Amino acid sequence: MSKFELKLPQMGESVAEATLTTWLKEVGDVIEMDEAVFEIATDKVDSEVPSEVDGVLVEKLFEIDDVIKVGQTVAIIEINGAGDHTSETVELEATADVPVAQVKAVEKTVEIAKQDASPAIIDFKESDRFYSPLVKNIAKQEGISVAELDAISGTGSEGRVTKNDILEYIADRKYAKDQVSNVAQGVSETSVQKPTPVKSPEVKPNVGVAQTVNGDEHIPLTRMGKLIAHHMTASLATSAHVQSFVEVDVTKVVNWRNKVKDSFEKREGEKLTFTPIFMEAVALALKKYPMINISLEGDTVIKKKNINIGMAAALPDGNLIVPVIKNADQLNLVGMAKAVNDLAKRARTNALKPDEVKEGTYTVTNVGTFGSIFGTPIINQPQVGILALGAIRKIPAVVETKEGDFIAIRSKMYLSHSYDHRVVNGALGGMFVKAVADYLEAWDVNREV
Repeated sequence: MSKFELKLPQMGESVAEATLTTWLKEVGDVIEMDEAVFEIATDKVDSEVPSEVDGVLVEKLFEIDDVIKVGQTVAIIEINGAGDHTSETVELEATADVPVAQVKAVEKTVEIAKQDASPAIIDFKESDRFYSPLVKNIAKQEGISVAELDAISGTGSEGRVTKNDILEYIADRKYAKDQVSNVAQGVSETSVQKPTPVKSPEVKPNVGVAQTVNGDEHIPLTRMGKLIAHHMTASLATSAHVQSFVEVDVTKVVNWRNKVKDSFEKREGEKLTFTPIFMEAVALALKKYPMINISLEGDTVIKKKNINIGMAAALPDGNLIVPVIKNADQLNLVGMAKAVNDLAKRARTNALKPDEVKEGTYTVTNVGTFGSIFGTPIINQPQVGILALGAIRKIPAVVETKEGDFIAIRSKMYLSHSYDHRVVNGALGGMFVKAVADYLEAWDVNREV
């Protein structure tokens, strides 16, 4: 017998450590290769870590909520090599009395069956949905396509497809290769099958349970809830928050989008929302005022080379996550729309990679989604600014023309800019948000995209 050290793998260039959130296996459990052993959290992204070998879990080196560095050994798995040798010996002894010609015929038939039943290569990059390594491995072994996986209704957290979900799907599925399996089973009657390893029961993560005290319900914070609470209070204690508000006439933007959104979706296969338009305006304003695209470390201002805009996205459980659009100033509107839609979709399905919520230099949050007309957002540390987008409303407004002023129905919204007064004064903070507004009000209604 030998022992295998299961280490915390590298999960991204900028990820150096992670927090252990759940043990999915207990000491003594039998583990198959690619079966998830524990879950970890890096900032706001959760991931499962699978076993690289078959064996038995004999030791857990960390407890839940411990911080683990990349490369550290997390668990010890005992590899039972003797068991495989014994099985092979039994099989050889059992087949010794079988005529040679019959054995060769069986071997040839089984080999053909294996070739026919071998799964095709599956590219999981075709799907925006998150799948654990164990589910991916089962899908590859069973030849289940990405389209089939996407159609399975998951019962796990955030709609994830669990091991039981995919096994139930396989049991119900009736494909031609089932016939090949039946042929292979019939042929194998002349040989002794290897004993089936005992599988351990599914271990469900420990979840905080609400309790009722004197009629009041006491609900424990989730792990992400704790992280957000700490991050928000730490930001308020760190930065001197100041706000500037600007009302923007986005009538041109609204009319232009209504005109091109259908053709855009038909051509690009993507919906054109207002978000990429606002992101483009923010990226241009950051290029114009680079001292907003900074961070403060001690007494040193770090002026960022890249413009990486985070966009706050609401999750189904009510929490928030901030995926980052890297080098946003280098994207055209089509590229921006694709990036926004992709990150938003994967944020909702908990399929973001750790590096995709890192290295943001400025953040945008859309409070208008919930009907708010403006807000006072908290800065996402270590950044120095965050912009809240209010709801777009049709209101009567004074329009100035060469022929005189008149009242018209216009589409308007508020931009709320929170910034760190330690390094950004009122003039710079106000000019930045005004630049965003000016860009939107001067929108080219004849623009082609």
